[in-house]
Amino acid sequence: MPPTTRTRRGSLLVVAAAASVLLTSACSGAAAPSGGDAAAAPGKDDKLTLTVYSKFTDREYGVVTAGLNKLKAKFPNIEIKHEGNQDDDKLTQSIRGGNPPDVAISFYTDNLGAWCSTGSFQDLKPYIERDKIDLNQIPDAVRNYTEYQGKRCAMPMLADVYGMYYNTDMFAAKGITSPPKTMSELFEDTKKLTEFNPDGSIKVAGFLPSMPFYANQAQYWAQYFGAPFLGPDGKSDLATNPGWKAMFEFQKQLIDFYGGHEKVEKFKAGLGDEYSADHGFHKGKLAMIIDGEFRTAFLKDQAPDVKYQTAPFPVLDSMADHYGGGFTTGTIIAIPKGAKNPGAAWELIKQVTLDTDTLVEMANGLKNVPSTKASLTSPKLDLQPQFKTFLDIYDSGKLVANQTTPIGDAHLKAVNDFAEKWQAGSIPDLTAGLAKVDAQVNDELKQKGAGG
Repeated sequence: MPPTTRTRRGSLLVVAAAASVLLTSACSGAAAPSGGDAAAAPGKDDKLTLTVYSKFTDREYGVVTAGLNKLKAKFPNIEIKHEGNQDDDKLTQSIRGGNPPDVAISFYTDNLGAWCSTGSFQDLKPYIERDKIDLNQIPDAVRNYTEYQGKRCAMPMLADVYGMYYNTDMFAAKGITSPPKTMSELFEDTKKLTEFNPDGSIKVAGFLPSMPFYANQAQYWAQYFGAPFLGPDGKSDLATNPGWKAMFEFQKQLIDFYGGHEKVEKFKAGLGDEYSADHGFHKGKLAMIIDGEFRTAFLKDQAPDVKYQTAPFPVLDSMADHYGGGFTTGTIIAIPKGAKNPGAAWELIKQVTLDTDTLVEMANGLKNVPSTKASLTSPKLDLQPQFKTFLDIYDSGKLVANQTTPIGDAHLKAVNDFAEKWQAGSIPDLTAGLAKVDAQVNDELKQKGAGG
C-alpha cells in the first residue's frame, strides 16, 4: 500500500479543503491556548494511558506504534493507545466534542494555520523553553511548516522531500549522460527522450507536464521557479511574480511540444494509478518524474527491474544557484486543546520527534526522511543509493515548504485548478487569469485571516 503520509495529494486536496473549513467552523469559538506554564512530566511510576490519533493503517500503523512505545523505556507504566485511521475531520470533531486524544498526528501540514489560529493545537513554547530544546537541530523549512505566525503548535515527525527520478536505460539510449539541472535542459532532454507512435500519439513521454497529476502539483513545482504563493504582505501575488508566469509558460511549452492538450490527455489516460504497479514511470512510459523519497520503496517493491537514479529537480535557468534544494513537507504531531495528559503527551512528542534512534527506526520502516540533522547521519539509517539523494536535498540548506495560512490548502487548490484550465487552453490571458486567482485567494484570506 502507499505510504499513508502521501494521501494529501491529488483528489484529496478537495477532502483536505473541506477539513480545513470544518476546522475553522468547528473551532471558531475556541479560546486561544493559554500562555501558562508547561504541564509537569509524569513521575516514573505514574500509571496512565495516552491516547494517540493518527491516519496510519496496516503495516505503517505497526511501525509507528513501535516508535510510540519507545516512551516506555523512560516511563514503563504509561500505556499507549494508538488509534489509527483517524483523519483531521475526526480529530476536529473530538476537540469540538470535548473528548480529544492526548496526542494528534496529522499528515496534512496545510491545515496547521487553522489548528494554530483557533487554538485547536496547544502552544508548545512553554515546553520547549522549559526543557531547553534546541530547534536548530531541525532544518529551517521544516520548522516553518510546523509553526504559524511565530506560534509553534506542532513538531515534525518525519519528512517528505521531492526530487527527480529518471530512467537510466532511457538516458543511455539517447546519449544523455547526466540529469538536467535547469528548465531549458529539462525541455531539451524531454524532446530527446519522447517517442511518438506512427499516428502521432505519444508512446513515451520524456517529462509529462499535466497538472495536477501524480506529483505534478503547483506546490511541488513552484519553488523551482522562484514562485511563492504569498507575498511579504501575506497576500496572493501570482500575477505580479515573474516566477509564476515562467512556470506556466514552461508548462505550455511542453504541452505544445507534445502536440496539444488532447494528445497529452489521451496519453495520460493510459497511465496507471499513482500508487499502483502500473504507475507510468514503473512501466517505462515516463522517462522523468518529480516525486518524493517514498517512490524508492514503491520501485523496489513493484518495479524492481527498472533501472533508475534520483537527483534534485531542475530549476529556472536564472536560479542556477538554487539547484540542489527541493520541496519538503511531512507528518506533524501536537497536543490538542483539552488533552487530559498534556505533560505526558509532550514527553511522547519529544520521543518521536527528537530521539535519533526512534526517528531512524521509523524512517527505515516508513521510508521517509528523518526530521533532525543528527538522524541524517546515523549509521543505523538504511541508505538505498537512490534514497540518499533526498537526504542530501534535506540537508542542503535550500529546502522550501508551503507557507501556512488560516485557509488551509484553499490557495493551493485554486492554483492547481487554474493550471488545469491553462493547460487546456481555456485561459486566453495568463496575467489576467492569475489576477483572478489572486482575487479569489485574497478574498478567502480576508474572510478567514483572523482564524474564523
